[in-house]
Amino acid sequence: MLPFLIRRALGAVIILLCISAITYVCFYAIVPNPALLSCGKNCSPALIHQINENMGFSDPIYLQYWKFMHGIFFGRDFPAFGQCNVPCFGYSFANQQPVWAAIKTSYPTTFSLAIMGAAFFLVIGVSLGLISAWRQGRPIDRVASSVSLIGQSTQIYFLGPLAILLFSYYFNQWFGWGLNRGADPTWTSDPIGSLNGMLLPALIMSVIFWSNYSRQVRSLMLEQLSEDHIRTATAKGMSKPYVFFRYALRGAMGPVLTIFGIDLGAVFGGAIITEYTFSLHGLGRLAVSSVNSGDLPLEMGVLLFSALSIVIFNVIIDASYALIDPRVRLG
Repeated sequence: MLPFLIRRALGAVIILLCISAITYVCFYAIVPNPALLSCGKNCSPALIHQINENMGFSDPIYLQYWKFMHGIFFGRDFPAFGQCNVPCFGYSFANQQPVWAAIKTSYPTTFSLAIMGAAFFLVIGVSLGLISAWRQGRPIDRVASSVSLIGQSTQIYFLGPLAILLFSYYFNQWFGWGLNRGADPTWTSDPIGSLNGMLLPALIMSVIFWSNYSRQVRSLMLEQLSEDHIRTATAKGMSKPYVFFRYALRGAMGPVLTIFGIDLGAVFGGAIITEYTFSLHGLGRLAVSSVNSGDLPLEMGVLLFSALSIVIFNVIIDASYALIDPRVRLG
């Protein structure tokens, strides 16, 4: 197990280095003069030169990348801003503040939304899929499959405003899912407020995910139930529930975990539509605002942090997959 984890960890490091290098080159080498984005329209040549010197844009691209990566792990000193503490992703063009400060402020909202959304789409999706497989061909199977198909066809930008109208306006006195709040509450600062504020966005965000999971689990379970070892276990007199949950479910969970790792990493990277629909100040909203303002350091920081989230959760899922199926460790 340990060699498997080491291989996965080394692969993750290589992937992150490649992503950082490609992203940096695309962001800074392709842009004719990044200092113009920081300076604005009414900018003099002297001010552009000063920004290039302060931000290090006058150095060769390979030296800029080296200083950027060094700043992430060891910090960096900027002539105009002073010392930038670890992890240093640079300074934002828009507000002249460290990029990490903006990410650190926005990430708790995305983290709360992702954890609750993942719990919803995994529990609801897997449960519906198991029910459909267990009662294959019965009315409940048709109902569950229809609900999953409708959920997969419905978009967040339609469900979100509809849910806000219903639960925050008409039924708010019963459910208390009000969305008129200031800063987004987090698990650490206000657990009850976070649960109340994130419950509806997480539930709506999970609809498309659990719809896909229910169909995937149903298909995988039916495939597992037709395997020879399942028929052998049934022929030996084992009960249907025991075979279903002990053998078929374990065989079907491997691909589900793989999909779950990809989806969870993507959600942690920032659920843009959900955050905009429910006015949440998370990574997705931060990414869009940085693109609109042409804030390259902030775009770079959010992208790398999102990539790090996706890679880390995929490594965790790979480790879980290896525990379920020992054959994976030999691959």
